Amino acid sequence: MAIPDRLKTNLRLPVVVAPMFLVSDPALVISSCRAGVIGTFPSLNCRSADDYEQWLDTIDAALGPDDARYGVNLIVGKMNTRLDADLQITERRRVPLVITSFGADKDVVAAVHGYGGTVFHDVASARHAEIAAAAGVDGLIVLTAGAGGHTGWLNPFAVMNEVRSVFDGTILLAGAISTGRDVAAARMMGADFAYMGTRFIASAEADVAEGYRRMLIEAAAKDVIATRGISGTPANFLSDSIAGHGFDPAQFAAATAPLPELAERGVKPWKDIWSAGQGVGAIQDAPPVAVLVDRLAADYAAALAGAERS
Repeated sequence: MAIPDRLKTNLRLPVVVAPMFLVSDPALVISSCRAGVIGTFPSLNCRSADDYEQWLDTIDAALGPDDARYGVNLIVGKMNTRLDADLQITERRRVPLVITSFGADKDVVAAVHGYGGTVFHDVASARHAEIAAAAGVDGLIVLTAGAGGHTGWLNPFAVMNEVRSVFDGTILLAGAISTGRDVAAARMMGADFAYMGTRFIASAEADVAEGYRRMLIEAAAKDVIATRGISGTPANFLSDSIAGHGFDPAQFAAATAPLPELAERGVKPWKDIWSAGQGVGAIQDAPPVAVLVDRLAADYAAALAGAERS
């Protein structure tokens, strides 16, 4: 259980800013790394493989020796027809961290390890963890109930204990982590990193509509619903963004498959219907990332100091 040495460089806080579909871009990655946390983005946020390489150009040109490392999320599965092209670029550019989703592939892991990179993989259960461990990944991102976007379904205490029993590598905890105290709690539970997404959507650099930021600031956990009605995979979304397009949130909560009404009305999931985790109640503003990380770091240090005194 440890943070890989190659990811410790200039790491101020044990936080990875999650790769968020249609949200994460070079500006958010760069500001995160400059603030001392690991910034990431999905390669599929880029329209083409060429665009992906241009994003890497932008990030590499902006970051220097005093900044934290960055990573990219690769979707591994038949639905991603760009995987081979994006992986070749990733290898050539020697991206420090690769996060794989929807499939733990030994060949992808071997390709990244071939240039000295690190591979983390999304899991939501001990069974998922065993499969990913067999593929040779360096770390597991444990998705728990309440995580934004594609989510887990288990209590974090339960799933962390089960995953740790079958995997001794790096563990990242995801789900409703919004404050520095939450980061400290994740560490005390045995995680090496906190994996934060929703809190960074409510930042000045995030490439989202202003209405999205406002909704996050105004929302509480009760305003987040889990549904299969968007992608077929359980994911958490803001009920007000569903209702705002004329849908009944209860219909989405009960859905067992993607709802055809979305396409019929021209509503685009993720772009028009907004994702969030259950930690939204702790979000009160949308500061620049540097200010947010300062706040997280101070809160984290205070939480650790308090734990030591007790």
